[in-house]
This record gives sequence, structure tokens and C-alpha cells, in this order.
Amino acid sequence: MLLLGAGRVAGERKVKSTWFAGCLLVACLAAGSAAADRDCNVPLADWQPRDVLRKKLEAEGWTVQSIRSDDGCYKVLATNVQGGSLKAKYDPASLERIRHGRDGGGDD
Repeated sequence: MLLLGAGRVAGERKVKSTWFAGCLLVACLAAGSAAADRDCNVPLADWQPRDVLRKKLEAEGWTVQSIRSDDGCYKVLATNVQGGSLKAKYDPASLERIRHGRDGGGDD
């Protein structure tokens, strides 16, 4: 009888450790995919100031409503005199547009 109980405890430990390993694997995969969702992977030390991006956009005819950081990028909301609007993400180091959406009045 003693052996029967000991085998059951060992089996429970194996199931628990397998379950724990599975949970750990899922957590690691979720963390990896969350990091992969970032649009920009630029070290903070390489970011240009927001004001530089604001001046660049103003020179292109945009009135900037906001510039904020989002997923490692600069996210911009702006309008132009033709009534167009801009919602775009910019690489914070190169200030190149990576993703954008526009509503009316634009030539892009």
C-alpha cells in the first residue's frame, strides 16, 4: 500500500510540473508576440525631439494637434488648410512615416 501511495504522489508531481512548464511556455510566447507588435524598435537615446518632427510637418503644410509616443513610434494627429487630416506613425530616429491614414484634402 505504501508503494501505491508513493507512485500516486510522484505521478501528481509529474502532472503539476508538466502543467507549470506549459503555462510558462504560453507566457513566454505571449510576451514575445507583444514585443514583436511594436512598430519601431529605436533606442530612446536615438530619438529626435518632437519639435523637430513638428517643424518638419509644419513645413509640409500641416497644423499639428498632437505628437505622442505609441508602440515605440511617434504618433501624429494633424490637419491641413484644405481640410485634410493626418493620423500617422513616424520612426522617432529618421522621422520617416511608417504608417498613415488620411481623410480628404491630401495629395498623398
